[in-house]
Amino acid sequence: MLRPQTEAEACDIVRDHAARSAPLGVCGGNTRAGFGNAVAAETVLSSRATAGITAYNPAEMVMTAKAGTPVEDVQAALAENGQMLAFEPADHRAAMGTEGEPTIGGVFAANVSGPRRFVAGAARDSLLGIRFVNGRGEAIANGGRVMKNVTGLDLVKLLAGSHGTLGFLTEVTFRVLPVGKAVETLVISGLNDAEAAHAMAAAMALPVEVSGAAHLPESVKGRFAGGVLADGAATVLRLEGLAASVALRMEKLAAVMAAYGPVSRLDGEASHRLWREVRDIHPYADGTPRPLWRVSVGPSAGHQLVAALRLETGVDAYYDWQGGLVWMRMESDPEAMLLRGYMKALGGGHATLLRASPAARAATPAFEPQAPGVALLSARVKAALDPQGIFNPGKMG
Repeated sequence: MLRPQTEAEACDIVRDHAARSAPLGVCGGNTRAGFGNAVAAETVLSSRATAGITAYNPAEMVMTAKAGTPVEDVQAALAENGQMLAFEPADHRAAMGTEGEPTIGGVFAANVSGPRRFVAGAARDSLLGIRFVNGRGEAIANGGRVMKNVTGLDLVKLLAGSHGTLGFLTEVTFRVLPVGKAVETLVISGLNDAEAAHAMAAAMALPVEVSGAAHLPESVKGRFAGGVLADGAATVLRLEGLAASVALRMEKLAAVMAAYGPVSRLDGEASHRLWREVRDIHPYADGTPRPLWRVSVGPSAGHQLVAALRLETGVDAYYDWQGGLVWMRMESDPEAMLLRGYMKALGGGHATLLRASPAARAATPAFEPQAPGVALLSARVKAALDPQGIFNPGKMG
């Protein structure tokens, strides 16, 4: 594994490999090593040695950090000033069975977004500027420290979610938000998946600013929050903000949600723990290679998709983003064709295989296949930024 200390050193490494058409695996802390298809490269280029926060003014709510900076360091610096990453990035180590330290560059490269994503936006929506090394070994800067309209190609958004296939990130600039002074979670007990979808939709229509909406079926409910949730499935709704505001909004939310089922509340550390576990796919951090899917569909389609699959194969699941994100674990095979066929019938979406046995990964396209026109455009962008195709070859198909 190559760990350049500076951007200039990274440029030299990439130029050398481009001249020889020698492939390079690209990673940060390598904590998401199993994401995507297998990479056809023996040498790995890591940003881990380039670390440090280079600019941060809490009053501006903008931070700049080198790509290899541990996420833990970023969050610690923000916490000292009562601020946070709005998109709530997940820590996938337990679910993926990996080690190391997640890096801020890796978070943006994979566009990792947690429970707050459906109201606060994805990781890419917080990204303002980047520096990266392209496939020619050239250092490129794009964006800045403010959000503005972009003329031409927005490389900031393009690199976010590209999984290291378009360039080697060396620095990222992103906006942050204040931390809510209080957090409280309303728990509605005993709803089935379809009833929970209706309840979450009703909650989102209320003027109470729900910042987290998830449904935990009975098969997984006991693995959350230390088993303190009431009997039956749990539909959980989070409110954040000033303590007085949260209390008032919670009373309004509870009054409406009581019509759907018995309600209870979690506050303080119990609430924080619950949402960390929702974020980090805690029920499926089971130390096995059983296939794990991240499925994004319309909020009303998630429970229909799971119900259809359960008629034909063994599947366990829970729901985030008001039902629009389904964390799905298969009992044996990934069943990619079956899953994607039902998704198409229900209006489309995206299914990404996060974890599986080596044999299953080799036989299963990890990312949602692109439409022909999109695939052609993606190939042209790849050719422009990485003409020799040396960055993470095969990762995204």
